[in-house]
Amino acid sequence: MASIISLRKDIKTSLQAFSEKYCDGFSVWLTQGTIFPAPNFNPVMDAQLLGGALQGISCEKDVLIEILTQRCNSQRLMIAEAYRDMYGRDLITDLKENLSHHLKEVMVGLMYPPASYDAHELWHALKGVDTEEKCLIDILASRTNMEIFQMKEAYLMQYNNDLQQDIDSETSGHFRDTLMNLAQGTRMEGYADPSTAAQDAMILWEACQRKTGEHKNMLQMILCNKSYQQLWMVFQEFQSISGQDIVDAINECYDGYFQELLVAIVLCVRDKPSYFAYRLHNAIHDFGFHNKTVIRILIARSEIDLMTIRQRYKERYGKSLFHDIKHFASGHYESALLAICAGDAEDY
Repeated sequence: MASIISLRKDIKTSLQAFSEKYCDGFSVWLTQGTIFPAPNFNPVMDAQLLGGALQGISCEKDVLIEILTQRCNSQRLMIAEAYRDMYGRDLITDLKENLSHHLKEVMVGLMYPPASYDAHELWHALKGVDTEEKCLIDILASRTNMEIFQMKEAYLMQYNNDLQQDIDSETSGHFRDTLMNLAQGTRMEGYADPSTAAQDAMILWEACQRKTGEHKNMLQMILCNKSYQQLWMVFQEFQSISGQDIVDAINECYDGYFQELLVAIVLCVRDKPSYFAYRLHNAIHDFGFHNKTVIRILIARSEIDLMTIRQRYKERYGKSLFHDIKHFASGHYESALLAICAGDAEDY
């Protein structure tokens, strides 16, 4: 009995030492979205209301916003099915025909299942007039293995193209190689090995110092394939070895979209809501309200962690996301964004 008690004490001491060494500043964040399943949901009634709003003399945009932003994605899909049964028409097609500009992008975007929406955004980022590298970064740096698998399946079904082949043909260099690695969706999950953290950190440090093609490959292989738990330890060891934060080192040693992608991976490992709060603030204030980015993040994160993103935004920038959207957007477009954001009166 005494030996068991002693063993428990040894384990507790070891866990405490591990936590103090590697997990300083690290917390398991419980994230929350802003859109939830509507109670007393009736897809037939919602479909009827949408039909009346879309097929009248003038489109009743307030009705569309009220319904589609207050139903979760699975409920919207049931509404679309009921709408087709009732009117023999496709709801997305009718939304596209009756709406315009950014409001259309929001309302149509809400109707896609999450994987299909990611696939839609990636397709347009890759096949548009100009490649939208920041969209590729936002999506591929932040998604889980399962989300990446589902997104690739949706991409193939919707566009009859292979996502990785399109990335290969539309991007280049180490930026392309890193995107391709992320798109494999083979990151280890839930596994951490403290005994290899210092070795991985040394590889990262050497990659930042030497910057050869081989070292860049080793750098992205670690960042794209190691588990989040492992990378937390690696980043701590990197700080000990170099006396520098890994983000500062990457910013000093690399540039261009390759550098932006590496930093995005690190920031997502540390805290995805903080990363998306940063991207929203950047899109709103540094690019004169970059509508595509704002819309994409609000829709994609609405049922995952948008409430937490709002909290990080307010903590970091002093003003609420609700306030900044209200300041820069207008009309029904503003109403739709604010409904997804789910801002409270005190947020303004």
